[in-house]
Amino acid sequence: MPNTNWQQLVQIMQSLQLDDAPAGGSLVVYHHSKCVLATSVGMAQKNTEWHANTLSINFSTGKGVLVTLVHVLVSNGLLDYDTPICDYWAQFAANGKSDITLRQVLSHQANLFALSHVVSRYKDILDWQNMLNKVATMQPFAPVNKNNNKPYVTAYSALIFGWVIGGLIEKVTNLSLQQALEKYLTKPLNIANEVFFELPQSHIADVAQMVRNFDMQEKDKPSRRIKPTLKPDSIKTLQTYTKLPSYKSWQQILANKNHDTAITTAEINKIYFNPAELNIKNYTMSLLPNAKENLDYYQPEVMQAVIPAANCVATAAAMAKIYAMLANKGSWMGLQLINKSTFNKISKIQVLGQDAVMPVDMQWRLGYHRVFSVFDGVGQVGQGFGHIGYNGSVAWCNPNNGLAMAYAHNYDTTLLNDIRAFAITEAVIDCLG
Repeated sequence: MPNTNWQQLVQIMQSLQLDDAPAGGSLVVYHHSKCVLATSVGMAQKNTEWHANTLSINFSTGKGVLVTLVHVLVSNGLLDYDTPICDYWAQFAANGKSDITLRQVLSHQANLFALSHVVSRYKDILDWQNMLNKVATMQPFAPVNKNNNKPYVTAYSALIFGWVIGGLIEKVTNLSLQQALEKYLTKPLNIANEVFFELPQSHIADVAQMVRNFDMQEKDKPSRRIKPTLKPDSIKTLQTYTKLPSYKSWQQILANKNHDTAITTAEINKIYFNPAELNIKNYTMSLLPNAKENLDYYQPEVMQAVIPAANCVATAAAMAKIYAMLANKGSWMGLQLINKSTFNKISKIQVLGQDAVMPVDMQWRLGYHRVFSVFDGVGQVGQGFGHIGYNGSVAWCNPNNGLAMAYAHNYDTTLLNDIRAFAITEAVIDCLG
């Protein structure tokens, strides 16, 4: 019999606060369209606890929301995966992009990833119309893999992706991106006030903050974010890892099964994302206008800007419901948001191989990537798909077993120096045995 003790996730969430209190987060899990767990830990703001309906910045986890909207539009006949984007957006044909299709962009095969080729200052990316013009006229750039002197099969478009897809959505709907999101996705799911690509000023004060900002006035907050680094593991952290359901699997993979040395954060992280495979040049090119600037996404002007690949503000509850709809093959409470023929396409792997930006084979689907699990390819886990964010937030689903989850947080981490997203994913999968 499957182990469906969802309540074990409550203790796991509490233990994974590690040494980072009062920061915390929220986890929401659905199984066969039913919310089976919503648990939170820590403080979202100085005097506000985390809840499943706490708004938070989710970085690239929001791409999953964006592409789900695309699939709803495909189902409504407004878009086609294999039609050149310039058929909808004439300006996009400039500089050799006339044949680029939606499928290529969604699967990161369009070579439209180099932010540093488009802008030189971060303040430029706060101007939505300016960025639409810039990506419409940009030239593709195919980075070469020095290991084989051939172009990479994919180049993860960390930021450019959002302006291309968001601009396309506005062209075919004749609505702003936020209006299209509400009309076609969030209102039908009754979560219209919980997901934003354009955050109203009235909601800024509701967004979870970094602990370092708890006591600061808005005017005193730094305009540039201090990049998190890998911290030394405390004894408490190492002991916490040993109690996680995936620990034995990690030991086996790392060949540490029979010795007493505890597995570290860095070792666990390498199972999922190997920093040794990271191409720093391409990674930086995709994220930064130049190497000297580092934007603080928690600044009010940045939260209100439309940067759909990076600053989606949403609740864990809302993201989990979106993926629960996907786990139910596009249907929700009698509404068919994504038709059967479209749904059958969205989770199929489009391309395999080393990505130019991410240090792993992402197994790109149409906008989603694989679920990062040590059980990937075992049983039904390999059929799952979702998206992870720069900060280690994550949301995913598996239509084969009806499982969906979303995890949001305000820990000062990145997915390259923290293992919570992976540990929580493994724990959720473990609940079904």
